[in-house]
Amino acid sequence: MVELLSFEDALEMAGEGKRHLLLGNGFSISLKPDIFTYGALYDNADFSDIPYAEKLFEALDTRDFEAVIRVLVDMARLLTVYKGASPALIKQIEADADKIKAILVDAIASGHPDRPYDIEDDQYIACRAFLDHFSGGKIYTLNYDVLLYWALMHEDVDELDLLPDDGFRSDKDEPDAPYVTWQEAHKPTVYYLHGALHLFDAGHQLQKYTWSRTDLPIIDQIREALDNNLYPLFVSEGHSHAKLTKIMHSAYLHKGLRSLESVGGSLFIFGHSLAENDDHILRLIETGKIAKLFVSIYGDPTTQANHAIIQRAKGMAKNRHFHYGPRNRLDVFFYDAESAHVWG
Repeated sequence: MVELLSFEDALEMAGEGKRHLLLGNGFSISLKPDIFTYGALYDNADFSDIPYAEKLFEALDTRDFEAVIRVLVDMARLLTVYKGASPALIKQIEADADKIKAILVDAIASGHPDRPYDIEDDQYIACRAFLDHFSGGKIYTLNYDVLLYWALMHEDVDELDLLPDDGFRSDKDEPDAPYVTWQEAHKPTVYYLHGALHLFDAGHQLQKYTWSRTDLPIIDQIREALDNNLYPLFVSEGHSHAKLTKIMHSAYLHKGLRSLESVGGSLFIFGHSLAENDDHILRLIETGKIAKLFVSIYGDPTTQANHAIIQRAKGMAKNRHFHYGPRNRLDVFFYDAESAHVWG
């Protein structure tokens, strides 16, 4: 058995030092479970470009897009070992993996709330109060949607001064452009570690879509871009090492990882399963400078899924001790996710 702290008790145990936050998909699911669970995304997906895709999900008995992508990538690699394996089939499998990544992006965008005002003010107030506990530190998210962005920018519902800075500014060469660009010289407090719907890689620069420069809702801009076959910066590979490879090829994403590795104090993880496909994130916590790790548990801590989270978190502390001994220990605690009242 593991002791579950309340969120308030966890904050008190963290003390007055810097507190940082890492958000998983549970952050979005807790607001819109009808949209952001894998089951909901699957139901909202358009498989017309790959009509047999649904049979792939059925064969694996899953609705997890990353799980299917992972199997396809592995299958393509394994087939190269077998003599007589069709090169055309291998290419088709690789192409199918890429198509399913694109379908995932489309499904998130098409099901996403249309406007910030589709979310109630009371929900924003609760979310911003939750985020305010980390206003002295940094906020990292693994989510692709713009709910965090909306909550941080929804300043008219309270008097909090969250000071979000994601490192994007006006383009120096095109100050009136309908977008802002990421500029490495700045020191962000908010990082989208796996990209996001509103971040687009233009090759020579990373652009962020905004409402203030176009008077067009961000979701409308994103959907228009997708209709024109422009896809946002997304890290949806099925394997941790594949995700890390993609991250290392993006200066923006790489800087986010370096930041997570370098922060000290306490880190609160909310809504993440600590699954192995995100080991590239978890290993940075294991070998980093965080002294206290607080992991959210939703529901009965004795379920198989929660048991896996608890064991992985405890393993992170053991790995830290193995590498560094007692001089840089990692203390792990667990708190009740529902007690955080993230969206009210």
